[in-house]
Amino acid sequence: MDEELIQTLKYLRLWGLLAHWDQYLALAQQQDFSPVRLLRYVVEQEGKLHHENARRLRLQRAQIPELWLMETFPFERQPKLDKKRILSLYDGFDYITRKQNCLWLGPTGCGKTALATSFLVQAIQRGYTGRFVLFPELIVELFHSIADHSEAQVLKRYLAYDCLLIDEIGYVETEPAQVGLFFTLMHQRHRRKPTLITSNLGFSEWRSFLKNDHLTAALIDRLTENSHVINMKHCVSLRPKLSAEA
Repeated sequence: MDEELIQTLKYLRLWGLLAHWDQYLALAQQQDFSPVRLLRYVVEQEGKLHHENARRLRLQRAQIPELWLMETFPFERQPKLDKKRILSLYDGFDYITRKQNCLWLGPTGCGKTALATSFLVQAIQRGYTGRFVLFPELIVELFHSIADHSEAQVLKRYLAYDCLLIDEIGYVETEPAQVGLFFTLMHQRHRRKPTLITSNLGFSEWRSFLKNDHLTAALIDRLTENSHVINMKHCVSLRPKLSAEA
């Protein structure tokens, strides 16, 4: 391969062809490929590489702190969790096409984030865009957007994700303006894009940190009206505990 061809392949971003040029030619000779078959094979391999790179980029942009997968979730340690329902929802994948929310409610450490993350990862693997964000971080970002008048841009960015995971709702108290923006985000995603939510508080406790009875009621109404709610309040913590001696 001469330098001119190398530069052309780089310009066209045909990285697979650039990296495997000699292997493709050798394979074509070994299996007596026709020109059409060789071209088809090269295009198919290049397409696979582009799809894989796009998948990796979507995962990177999702900012997932820990890549949990459904296949590794320890269901045997959560006998009170409805495994059949969760796997049916996960395998069916129609919550995405029907634009339904999924909410996990339960005590700290019981696996809510792991399950929600596995749903987000699955959506990204299947070609959808996604984002993981902690509720406290989202609230801070919304607060800063008010200060610099960038509320529209921030809301637009979070509205654009095909699947949004908001983790740990209820760990921080919010100001009225933040609650208003959060409600606007949820309202505009309602029936348009699915949102995955985890919370260590039951719905009856959300007023304690949102501090607005009317908005809280309206928010819960929208979140549950088109949602799958998974109650994990009877589940145990999966986090390892230090011994008394330690």
